[in-house]
Amino acid sequence: MSRRDYAADHETIKTFITEFSTEDDTGKKIFRYSAQLGPLAHREQVSIAIELDDVIEHSATLAEAVMENTRRYSKIFADVISELLPAYRDRDVVAKDSLDVYIEHRLLMEGRTRNPLDQHDVRNQFPPELMRRFEVYFKAPSSTLAIPIRDVKAEHIGKLVTVRGIVTRCTEVKPMMVVATYTCDRCGSETYQPINSLSFMPIADCPSDDCRVNKAGGRLYLQTRGSKFVKFQEIKIQEHSDQVPVGHIPRYLTVMCRGETTRQAQPGDHVIITGVFLPLVRSGFRQMQAGLLSDTFLEAHRIICINQSDTSEADKNELTQEELSELCQDDFLTRLASSLAPEIYGHLDVKKALLLLLVGGVDRRPDGMKIRGNINICLMGDPGVAKSQLLGYISRLATRSQYTTGRGSSGVGLTAAVMKDPLTGEMVLEGGSLVLADHGVCCIDEFDKMSEHDRVAIHEVMEQQTISIAKAGILTTLNARVSILAAANPAYGRYNPRRTVEQNIQLPAALLSRFDLLWLIQDKPDRDNDLRLAKHITYVHAHGQQPPSRIRALDMSLMRRYISLCKRKNPVVPPELTEYIVNAYVELRREARNSRDMTFTSARNLLGILRLSTALARLRLANEVEKDDVAEAIRLLEMSKDSLNQIDNRTGWQQNTSDKIYALIRELSRDQRAVKVSDVMDRCTTKGFKPDEVDRCIEEYEQLNIWQVNQTRTKITFI
Repeated sequence: MSRRDYAADHETIKTFITEFSTEDDTGKKIFRYSAQLGPLAHREQVSIAIELDDVIEHSATLAEAVMENTRRYSKIFADVISELLPAYRDRDVVAKDSLDVYIEHRLLMEGRTRNPLDQHDVRNQFPPELMRRFEVYFKAPSSTLAIPIRDVKAEHIGKLVTVRGIVTRCTEVKPMMVVATYTCDRCGSETYQPINSLSFMPIADCPSDDCRVNKAGGRLYLQTRGSKFVKFQEIKIQEHSDQVPVGHIPRYLTVMCRGETTRQAQPGDHVIITGVFLPLVRSGFRQMQAGLLSDTFLEAHRIICINQSDTSEADKNELTQEELSELCQDDFLTRLASSLAPEIYGHLDVKKALLLLLVGGVDRRPDGMKIRGNINICLMGDPGVAKSQLLGYISRLATRSQYTTGRGSSGVGLTAAVMKDPLTGEMVLEGGSLVLADHGVCCIDEFDKMSEHDRVAIHEVMEQQTISIAKAGILTTLNARVSILAAANPAYGRYNPRRTVEQNIQLPAALLSRFDLLWLIQDKPDRDNDLRLAKHITYVHAHGQQPPSRIRALDMSLMRRYISLCKRKNPVVPPELTEYIVNAYVELRREARNSRDMTFTSARNLLGILRLSTALARLRLANEVEKDDVAEAIRLLEMSKDSLNQIDNRTGWQQNTSDKIYALIRELSRDQRAVKVSDVMDRCTTKGFKPDEVDRCIEEYEQLNIWQVNQTRTKITFI
């Protein structure tokens, strides 16, 4: 590679900044960069962004040189702009700070005391970094694609690179010294020390001629007001889950932000960062500790927070008409649901619910209050019904996902950890699984194995979609707009229909009510069903694919793109459907009251119906919810409730009302032979039994000669 002529590049850059122009809609010329020099000169603007697309248009070789040697050219651009600024300054700067006043007084003093014949000490000249009150940033060409963090290697050192990832940690914004100014305690002269790294060695002895000639060197003292500081923040990004090869752990990259690039991202944000890849230069004892190893970092020039639709380049590819027509064949919803984990036999309604979880409902914000649109689902059931396999498939299919287990996660690991930052020594937040899965799905397996203390951390996330932190003096709220898919096993190995949901799963009602759908998948012995399941499993095991069926499964990438397309729709519920939804909810409440429902029917179920309805409308790419969507949502809710309210179908004796009342009376009598009827009546009515049912039970057991009742019907005596 030939040596660059930086003097020629200096002139080319000057021409580019003063003469580059574009045309607006009316055909008028706009000088994009020279128009910014005036505000820069008057301190109304503190940064200037150079778009490399414009540099390519002016000089392709210069743009290539900028991308290959970015740090050098950012200094050249800054020098050129510093040269041009005096010509654009037509008035005094209004917004002066202490450094401006300091420099102004210094120049006045020099003007008064300097003898024209004396040669001024070059070492005491103001360094350009001190006089420069603006920052230069580069914007990568639009054709540049973000590369994975693990592909940023030694060949990229000093170059402009663009990476994509999730922010896991941010430090506080601190002032960072750029130029240190010292004053000598003997001769009064000032010395300046530009600082280019994260650490520096302060100058101790005065270098002026006066102190050197007299051999009585004065001591230098740092002047804070005369020094220049910039805003500084360090963030840490982790590569996306879709970029991590199987069996590898995610890679991290440290990003140093200065000036206007600070405060651009929070933990959990998905970002695209353009910057210069550099090695971290250390000195002194730290370098001795590090030995031959060197850390690297990215000096940020541009940080963009991206939304859900921009997370993957593959998602940007629009679906063709042929692909859309292929999707619409057969029963549309059934085909999409069957394509979820096609190797797993059956569970069609569960798969439909999981499909709706991936699509999600629509967020609503009436008067600033947020009503979540994300759907939460809990899969419960006996061991070996493919719960974990379903979770694994959903985590692979979702664009953003985190997979974790109940035993392998703590409350801090799910929400956010407070850690000590190695750079600043301060306490900082590092996002957990729920923060990193923002705008995605968090799959939690073995949900019942989590400790009670850790499980409480999920309550706020499931309804408010935020994580509030008040630890070690850090008070903040992080976004966790995430759908939770949990899988839990029954407490005693298998689900016991005689027990309630809380007794079987041992989860509190406050948590279970936050799930829109609770699916119980039972493993019931049934000859025909067992035969079909066994044939299906052996075929998958032998051939490595699902058996041929009437419905052909869709490709995973096609489904991912279609789900991404669905999420752009925001369907609304028309007013004419309101009465239908209200009546359906009231009927659900009436049935729950009359049939002693084992699940929890509350206002959250009504919101759940609305979420499922809007998700179904999104699947159809519709802008309005139809009656069929609401009917299907209610059917799924009923099916999930029916799965929990199943009675024990085994043949044998079933306990009726009289048996239950007899058990209560037996318990009341304990070791006594006699018990008062009034006590029996009080006890049974508090348990929800009617007085006539109690009377009927007393008569039945009296005829069976279990006990005798006196003539006044006030006392029961066991025989």
